[in-house]
Amino acid sequence: MATGGNAIRGTRVGAGPMGEQDHGHHADRVAVSYWDAMGNETVRYFAAGISEEEIPETIDSPHSGLPAGRDKDNPPAVAKTEPYKTHLAYVKERRSEEEADSILDDALKLLRERRGQD
Repeated sequence: MATGGNAIRGTRVGAGPMGEQDHGHHADRVAVSYWDAMGNETVRYFAAGISEEEIPETIDSPHSGLPAGRDKDNPPAVAKTEPYKTHLAYVKERRSEEEADSILDDALKLLRERRGQD
C-alpha cells in the first residue's frame, strides 16, 4: 500500500491550532490611501495606535513605480528625466579654446595666490 508523507490523511505539515489571532491579523488597523500621478490608488495598513506623524506622507506606488502621496487631488509630480544625450550634443556644448584657456589661467592664478607665489 502506497502512502504519502503524512501520517493522518487530510493534514499538512505545520497545520495546528494557529489561527488568524495567532498571526497578529486581529490587531486594530487603520487604512491609509495613497495616489500617484497616474491616478492609481494604493492602500496601506498601519496599526491603529500609531501617531499621525509616524505615517509617511509619500510612498513608492507598486503599480507604476512613481511616488504616491496622501492627497488625491494633488499627487506628487512625475520625476523629470533628462533625455539621453548623444556624443554630438556634448560636442556642441563644449567651450571654445579661448574660454578654456581663460578658465585655466584663472585657476592657475588662484592657486599661485593661495601659495603666495604671485
